[in-house]
Amino acid sequence: MSHPGRPTVAIAFHSGYGHTAVIAEAVARGAAGAGVEVVSISVDTVTDEQWAQLDAADAIVFGAPTYMGTASAAFHTFAEASSKRWFSQSWVDKLAAGFTNSGAKNGDKSSTLGYFATMAAQHGMHWISLGLQPGWDSTTGSEDDINRLGYFLGAGAQSPTDAGPEAVHKSDIATAEHLGARVARQAAIFRAGRTALAA
Repeated sequence: MSHPGRPTVAIAFHSGYGHTAVIAEAVARGAAGAGVEVVSISVDTVTDEQWAQLDAADAIVFGAPTYMGTASAAFHTFAEASSKRWFSQSWVDKLAAGFTNSGAKNGDKSSTLGYFATMAAQHGMHWISLGLQPGWDSTTGSEDDINRLGYFLGAGAQSPTDAGPEAVHKSDIATAEHLGARVARQAAIFRAGRTALAA
C-alpha cells in the first residue's frame, strides 16, 4: 500500500449474466476519472498475479449480483479464499466499498452490501459508503435520479431479468461511477495522510 505514484483501486467482482459487469465498468470509469490506477478482477477466474494486485491496492471495491439474498456463490468462493489474507492481515487498513445488482427494485440488496461490509471489517479494512442522498423519493423525482434506489451502504442497481446487460439503467451506471470516484478520492486522501505522517 505504500508503493509510489498514484493510488490503486482494485475492483473485485463477479457477474453472472453481464449486468453486474456493466456496473463494475462504471465503478472503474469513475475511479479512473478521479485520477487513480484501476485494476478490474473477475473473482471467478482470479489468478495468483491478481491476488498480488489486490494485496498491493490502496482500496478494493467488492461487487456481485444478489442471488437468494446474498452475493453469488462465485463471490463467496473468492471471499472464503481471501481468508489467507485474513490470517496474514494483508488487507488491514485498506479502503473498501461495494456494489450489487438484482432483478427486483429492492431484491434484498442490502443483505449483500452488508455482507461485503462485514467481510471488509473482518479484514480490518475501512468501509467507504456511497455518500449520496436517495433519489426518486418525492413526487418531483424520477427514476433517472442518481441513487434512484436509495442505498447508502454502497451502490445498488436493478436490471430486468428478461433483458441483457444493455438494459442496465443509466441512473445505476451514474451511481456506480459516483462510487468509483468517491473511493478514488478517499484513497488519495489516505495515501497523502500516510505520506505526511511518515515525513
